Amino acid sequence: MPTIYETDSLDEAIDIVQDENKRYPFILHKFDIGACQEKWTSDYLASKIGSKPVRIHVSQDDMMDFVRKNFTYETLPFNKLIHRCARTTNDEYFVSPDEHYYFRALGDNQRTDIANIEKHFPSIANDIKYPPLFSPEKFFSSVFRIGSANTQLWTHYDIMDNVLIQVHGTKRLIMFKPSDIDYLYIDGDKSLVNNIEQPDFDTYPLVRHATYYTGTLQSGDCLFIPALWFHNIKSLDTYSISLNVFWRHLNIGFYEPQDLYGNKDLIPFSRTIGQLAKSLNELDKQLPPVYVDFYIKRLRCYLDNYIKEYEKKIEN
Repeated sequence: MPTIYETDSLDEAIDIVQDENKRYPFILHKFDIGACQEKWTSDYLASKIGSKPVRIHVSQDDMMDFVRKNFTYETLPFNKLIHRCARTTNDEYFVSPDEHYYFRALGDNQRTDIANIEKHFPSIANDIKYPPLFSPEKFFSSVFRIGSANTQLWTHYDIMDNVLIQVHGTKRLIMFKPSDIDYLYIDGDKSLVNNIEQPDFDTYPLVRHATYYTGTLQSGDCLFIPALWFHNIKSLDTYSISLNVFWRHLNIGFYEPQDLYGNKDLIPFSRTIGQLAKSLNELDKQLPPVYVDFYIKRLRCYLDNYIKEYEKKIEN
């Protein structure tokens, strides 16, 4: 398996992000992420943020699965959450003493606010610095995250570039190129293959053809995740504290203005797929089934040929 590229050079990191012919994932070491690395203990965060209510994922399973929803959404005061995450078992719990927690910060109004640590967690915002990989006007969100030890999140892609700043704990990384979408059994922006380290090849045989890029993110490291790269991340032997910073790599007009999470597909694609769905619905309404079946298969042939020609084009 190839490993995710690593560098100690901020200048090289900026070049990789900004050069359209590069833009591959990397782990940036030795960047000063600020006082958070020393300050952000469970006691410190509990005292600074207090009993602010936060929405969390809770699961008995150490591999959370967004497609099949093997978790529940619960609410806890932040100071209780951080202390529960810091322990492997708890006397107070929702499902079981050894349940797993995952917190992904949201805005105060979950229907209208985009996550921003400066706005929603101002008491700790100045503790952290993030590498200057993008110009400030492209900034979209800064997402505060906390998770239990040995907890894996589902494989997915994001529509925006982002950098994951690891403050506390260690994470196992698995990433896939966007071109491996054919092998990952995608449902929306997420993969149906939940156990990505030991896939069920009887159910998901094409995964054998995917190229796994692997790495380890240590406290103080920063991981660049380019838009469309699939990633599966697991916290290891201790609870994890991190911050994701998302930004718009493309023209702002391509992004859905009502996207609070940075994961809605680009407007040109959404418009195209909407028009296609409408056209297929019209076919189904107007023609007998044998004709619909025939023309759908013709459409598939057209798309297959288009993909082949486009792949030749980008290879050249």
